[in-house]
Amino acid sequence: MHDILFWVIFNAFILLLLGLDLFVFHKKEHEVKIKEALLWSLFWIVLSLCFNVFIYFWHGPAPALEFLTGYLIEKSLSVDNLFVFIMIFSYFQVPLKYQHKILFWGILGALVLRGIFILVGVALLAKFHFIIYILGLFLIFTGIKMAFTNADEEIQPGNNPLVSWVSKHIRVTKQSVGGKFFTKVNEKWFATPLFLVLVMVESTDVVFAADSIPAILAISKDPFIVYTSNVFALLGLRALYFALAGIMQLFHYLHYGLAVILVFIGVKLMLSDLYELDMKYALLVVGAILAISIILSLIFPKKEDEIPEPPVNK
Repeated sequence: MHDILFWVIFNAFILLLLGLDLFVFHKKEHEVKIKEALLWSLFWIVLSLCFNVFIYFWHGPAPALEFLTGYLIEKSLSVDNLFVFIMIFSYFQVPLKYQHKILFWGILGALVLRGIFILVGVALLAKFHFIIYILGLFLIFTGIKMAFTNADEEIQPGNNPLVSWVSKHIRVTKQSVGGKFFTKVNEKWFATPLFLVLVMVESTDVVFAADSIPAILAISKDPFIVYTSNVFALLGLRALYFALAGIMQLFHYLHYGLAVILVFIGVKLMLSDLYELDMKYALLVVGAILAISIILSLIFPKKEDEIPEPPVNK
């Protein structure tokens, strides 16, 4: 499972898909319609499930279940994070036709960062067994905290320290210049407001990774399973954003469902030395919690004054 050649082939395949996405299918900047977003979402989900089947026949049912559980958790956490992306794009008034480009480069950076986090996390767990208890307590604490706070309360675009630092130390134009991140003015290079948005997206993903990486490490210690489940969940995030941006307010109880899942995974990890819960039952619990939170969201809809602003369209 740790064949270096296969790691190279997998990442080359992912880079090929990303290259086709950006330079062929989205070469021309345009507003992504719901139909297009749904088709791309379906493509990434089907591709992920096909890879899951490949793992099943290549390495057996246990790793396949770990991949599916990790993918489901990461995908669910990503949906919750989409609310934050809506807030960022609304705050910076980013036109819809440029949002795909920002999400593309933001997710590409997230793949690199998470790859590093995963390798470090797996190495630490292999060397220091007691870290599983620290991760378990962290997940329980994070789940309880998530239940009583909203993501948009924790992440305020105007107060992001990294964005403030970039604004002070790098020349930034007052207006956007098409879909460019950098532009030349009087023979000097300037960053554009879109670059600040990209910095914001990247920095918030570090916060997101602090929740999702420990949760998946609690599911599997295999770096390949953890990494690939993260990759496939993140790859479909852009399409999922445009597919759900207008209706995500319907899933307002998902936030609490994810909090319960994090606590459940944390408890599972804490008790792993005493009792190892079969992965298929863990998958059923995660699926049931997600289903209940979505059903409750539809039965008890959110009040209109609590619905966040939709993505900016200019």
